[in-house]
Amino acid sequence: MNKVGKELPKEYSDRFDELRQNRVNISFYKYGSAENNFGMKLVNALESHDLCIKKYLETGNTEYLCDAANYLMFEFMYPQKKDVSFRATDSSESAVFPLMS
Repeated sequence: MNKVGKELPKEYSDRFDELRQNRVNISFYKYGSAENNFGMKLVNALESHDLCIKKYLETGNTEYLCDAANYLMFEFMYPQKKDVSFRATDSSESAVFPLMS
C-alpha cells in the first residue's frame, strides 16, 4: 500500500493501481513493450483512452477504467502531441474546478 492510500484510503485506491499495473504487465507479454508501441507511434494512446471510456460507459465494466488510465500514463511517458511539458497549476487554471463551483 502506498503512503497516500494508507493515510487517506477514501481519497486514493491502491486496488485501482494494483489492477492497472497487472494489466500493464500482461500487455507487455501480449503486445510488446510500451516503448515500441507508443514511442514508435504504433498505438495512439489518447484515441485508445477514449475508446476505453466509451466502452466503460456502455458496459459499466471498471476494467476499462484501468485500461484508460494506462493509456494516459503511456501518453505521459511517450507523448505523441508535440511541445508537451509538465507545469503544476493552481485551481484558477483547473480544467475541472469551474465545474465544481
